[in-house]
Parts: sequence; C-alpha cells; structure tokens
Amino acid sequence: MVAYEILIADDHPLFRSALQQALTMGLGAGVRLVEVASIAELEARLAEKTDWDLVLLDLNMPGAYGFSGLVLLRGQYPQLPVVMISAQEEAAVVVRAREFGASGFIPKSSSLEVLQQAVRQVLEGEVWWPPQSEEAVSLTNEAKAASAGLASLTPQQFRVLTMVCEGLLNKQIAYELSVSEATVKAHVTAIFRKLGVRTRTQAALLLQQLESVPAA
Repeated sequence: MVAYEILIADDHPLFRSALQQALTMGLGAGVRLVEVASIAELEARLAEKTDWDLVLLDLNMPGAYGFSGLVLLRGQYPQLPVVMISAQEEAAVVVRAREFGASGFIPKSSSLEVLQQAVRQVLEGEVWWPPQSEEAVSLTNEAKAASAGLASLTPQQFRVLTMVCEGLLNKQIAYELSVSEATVKAHVTAIFRKLGVRTRTQAALLLQQLESVPAA
C-alpha cells in the first residue's frame, strides 16, 4: 500500500535523485515519488491525477517566471500542498513563497534531517518555514495584484501568457500548442481581461512582479 504520493518538480536530475533517496529513507519504501522537469510536465501529471499528497516545487523551473508556477498551482489546485525548494534562501524569497500560498520552504542547503522533517510536517497538515521567514518583508500591491490575476488563469491560458512574454507571435503560439490562431487570440483576450492589462508589454511587466527577488 502506498503511504504517500509526492510530485518532485525540479529541472536538475541530480537534485531530483537526491530528493528521491532522502524521501525514501525518511518516509519508507511505501512512498510513491514521481519526477517532472518542467511546469508543462507538472501540469500534465496534475491533469491525469489531482489528489497528490504534496508537490515539491523548485523555484526556478522551465516554463515559469519565479513564483508564477506556485501561483498557478494555488489557483488551479487550492487543496494541494506545495512546498518550495530553492538555492535562493534570502528572506525576501522565503516570505514571498509564504505570501503566495506555499505550505513551506526548504532551502537546498538544508541537511537531510531538516528536509525529511519539513516534508513529514507538511504531510501531517502543518507548515514548515526556515527562520528567515520571520523577517519583516512585505509584498508590493503590484505583486499581490499580479498574483490574484494569475491565479485566475487556466493552465492553457498560463502557457499562452508565458509564450507572449517570451515574444512569440500568435501564429507561433498556435503552432507550438497545435491550435488555431483564432483560439490563441481568444486566449490572449481572456488573459488581458483577467490581468487587467491592454498590451503584451503590460502583461510581461505584470509577470515580472512574480520574479523570485523583486528588482530594487
């Protein structure tokens, strides 16, 4: 019988492997661990099955802008606990993870024991935060607005938005997603409405509000 089912979302194979070993040691052989290397792969897994016990999400994932992956998950799967894992350990990063709805934050420099304890704690319905989460750091109103807007997007709209921000034209996005150009236009219109923007540049600037460390 499977005790827990956990998604590991990180684009570094070596770190995913280390996490696999640490969690198997800490939680026992009954744990089921599934690895993904991008936001697109993560969404595909969640489309197949939503009742995972935990997602361990690397902060800098292909297909995401900083915390946008976390915000997307919290908007689409509010029942799913998400713990951020990152080599960026500044207080500003940790506090933003908490404000954007994570259930915990594990610095990649953490010891094996700390990692195992943090995961066990969240699996038991609690949260786990390193000491720097207590520092006084506040989100800007722009970042809060960006988070609320992004949380309302569907996964497909989110994919379109990231491609828009990468400078792709509607025709190119349609080709990449195997949909019609008219469908892409409809998505872009819906995205702009939800985000309260009028241009592609404004959409890109809004997404930048969710970068891991805000610009000074």
